[in-house]
Amino acid sequence: MSCCSATTSGVPLDPQYGSYYRELYERHWWWRAREEAFLRFLRRHLPQKTGLRILDIGCGDGLSFDRLAQFGSVEGIEPDAHLVDPANPHADHIYVMPFDKNFRRDKPYGLLLMLDVLEHLDNPREALECAHDLLEPGGCILITVPAFQFLWTNHDVINHHRIRYRRLTLFPLLHEAGFSVVKSVYWYQWTVPAKVIVGALERIRKAKPNLPSIPAEWLNKTLFWLSRTEQELCGRVGIPFGSTLAVFCTRK
Repeated sequence: MSCCSATTSGVPLDPQYGSYYRELYERHWWWRAREEAFLRFLRRHLPQKTGLRILDIGCGDGLSFDRLAQFGSVEGIEPDAHLVDPANPHADHIYVMPFDKNFRRDKPYGLLLMLDVLEHLDNPREALECAHDLLEPGGCILITVPAFQFLWTNHDVINHHRIRYRRLTLFPLLHEAGFSVVKSVYWYQWTVPAKVIVGALERIRKAKPNLPSIPAEWLNKTLFWLSRTEQELCGRVGIPFGSTLAVFCTRK
């Protein structure tokens, strides 16, 4: 059930997937639940909740910009030009280029987002170091990644994932890059047994990766509310597993 985000790896998404991405983001229960979850997460943990300079790394077509604007002015960076519509009103605020040490701005940012980006990268430590350099002292970053390698399915293949993380593999990278972890939480606990079964069946059948589909409306709404309810309840308890890991950090 983990789905893709835009990638900063320089490896473009499958062209069909890229053209389908906006519809998935706007309608699919997984994306809808993730957006609500990360916005709620930011409202709870940002020390300064408005007036921030924000950079969304791997932003695609800027689909989260409108809602992120409640926290400040939003820019994005996206290396895959096919994901950015020139007619999009946010296109002027999206840098279409790789995210590396050549990306520099005159003023630092107060908030960065890397939403389902790190798992695409061959060198995630370098990307985190670049992110650290772009933040003002005490600035914040919110990261989400697919969690636990044993949950690997064809979804990871079609999304060009390199790895699925957990706290023990992600936290050392964050500390080495100069971040302090403030809060971490796993989301989508209910999808774990489903992904284990799906992954086993795919290996037995040697199934090829397929594009995700949007469920029937009643099921799509049910899975959205199931995910949101779980995120609110289990997030407070701190259950140590799920198919997505979200981590909120500050620059040291």
